[in-house]
Amino acid sequence: PLGTVLFPDGWMPLRIFEVRYLDMINRCIKAGAPFGVVCLTEGSEVRRIDPDAPTGFAREAFHPVGTLARIDQVERPQAGLILIRCRGQQRFHIRSSQQLPHGLWMGDVTLDTPEPRVPVPEHLASARDALRRVLDNLHERDPGTMNDLPLQPPYHWDDSGWVANRWAELLPLPAELKQRLMVLDNPLLRLELVSDLLDRMGVER
Repeated sequence: PLGTVLFPDGWMPLRIFEVRYLDMINRCIKAGAPFGVVCLTEGSEVRRIDPDAPTGFAREAFHPVGTLARIDQVERPQAGLILIRCRGQQRFHIRSSQQLPHGLWMGDVTLDTPEPRVPVPEHLASARDALRRVLDNLHERDPGTMNDLPLQPPYHWDDSGWVANRWAELLPLPAELKQRLMVLDNPLLRLELVSDLLDRMGVER
């Protein structure tokens, strides 16, 4: 559970230091397996003590739709700390979940079918072109920061869902709105909604 949303093909850096997640990440690395990312609806990313709660810890709740995360890079700068870079894969729906005694959530999930690629239509091409300009400007300003951007190759400029997802990651949107965009099954509708957001936010296109 995180305070943000991971989109398919999205890139996310994470600092792992809680025992429950150190255990999870180490097992994922050893098995070459992904893990699931879900957006919190209640609670925080770091487990909080709550003496009044039955478990002794604050309640954590999250959306029932999340995204698999594949670990691409791992660093261990010191004991008890793992830095990872992961990339979003398929979405999933949670059928059931339970929290282990040390706080790790385990879920029984159904994987969604990978989203089909839908070409960017002409009336939404300006949203795609604006995203390309953002990337070009960032590259010109400081080429050394490219590895830290949420927008990473491979680039699929003629894929409506991919363009919409990258804008949704970049824009300063509430996590709840990002979640609603992520779960939409229609990539063209997602890009249309993102295009409307760009207009409302005054993003030049």
